[in-house]
Amino acid sequence: MPRRGQGGFSLLEVISAILLLSIAFGAVMHIAAASMHLTAQSTAINRAAMWADSAMESAGHTAPLVAGTTEGRFDATYRWRMVVTPVTDGGIKPSDLHLYRIDLEVIWRAGKANYTTLRVQDEPRPPAPVPPA
Repeated sequence: MPRRGQGGFSLLEVISAILLLSIAFGAVMHIAAASMHLTAQSTAINRAAMWADSAMESAGHTAPLVAGTTEGRFDATYRWRMVVTPVTDGGIKPSDLHLYRIDLEVIWRAGKANYTTLRVQDEPRPPAPVPPA
């Protein structure tokens, strides 16, 4: 005969508690995996932005800007494509200063990012003709 003051959980209650804990643990693991994925994606975008900043900063400084498309690699993961186009100003008188639009596309395995800037370049004047002696 069972005693009356003895208490405990039934097998059904224990199984339902374990089921609820496993569902909660699965949800937490899903959130952690999504967080890790977003962190990796954010790191890749930040690295692309740093590479782009470096490339845009050096454009026109190491060599004069020339209209056209150039491509290259930053490292084994990131590559780039830069398009330089002169900006026509419409009604402004010609001067030695020329405006260029630089479009830079940084491409990596998981995605790509586009950056655009404007750069002014001082075009050297051609040498004056030497009068005959």
